[in-house]
Amino acid sequence: MAVPFRRTSKTRRDKRRTHYKLEVPGLVKCSNCGEYKLAHRVCKSCGSYKGKEVASK
Repeated sequence: MAVPFRRTSKTRRDKRRTHYKLEVPGLVKCSNCGEYKLAHRVCKSCGSYKGKEVASK
């Protein structure tokens, strides 16, 4: 079985993992109330979607 001759350094290991990070969700302002909400979803504070009332609070 093949075994690495030298151990991988912390720097080399961390360089390989540079793209493992948290991403911020896409937040947009609600056109009705101005509250921030997730894109393409009903607003939690006012219950509107694309300017129309779809859910009653």
